[in-house]
Amino acid sequence: MPNLHIIEGDITLATVDAIVNAADPMLLGGGGVDGAIHQAAGPTLLSECLKIKAVRKIRCPVGEARITAAGNLASRYVIHTVGPKYHREEQPQKLLAAAYRQSLSLALENNCQSIAFPAISCGAYGYPIREAAEVAIQTCLADEFKNIDILFYLYGQKNYSIWQSVLDKKNR
Repeated sequence: MPNLHIIEGDITLATVDAIVNAADPMLLGGGGVDGAIHQAAGPTLLSECLKIKAVRKIRCPVGEARITAAGNLASRYVIHTVGPKYHREEQPQKLLAAAYRQSLSLALENNCQSIAFPAISCGAYGYPIREAAEVAIQTCLADEFKNIDILFYLYGQKNYSIWQSVLDKKNR
């Protein structure tokens, strides 16, 4: 079973091998966690993102992930993933699970032993927090990810409590 932890705190301060960025498809930085990660990482992160070839103005499609160096962050890598916009996608749970799975697979391919996730799609993309927690935690509990430490960094006590309750329920 993977080693999962729920933390209330700032993901940009995580001391892990890879920090996951809830990005937009162009990987240009933006608001929310994406903007915070880009700001903390410095201009090197945007330069790294711009090296990723865009196809029809998209560097990372919904449900996929890309990896770059981490700039000024304490991690070695930033894994950029694009979650679904909850009310726009037919099967948002499938795309959200794919975003977590792709991020974890990239981390393992790059010999990462630890990874920090935000609550992907729960901000401006409108994904309900409890439902997102259930999809994320269920995906991360897969046997293929048992050898990586997974930390979920949540903003605010309310979000932390919801994610912790979902994890506690799964551990029963």
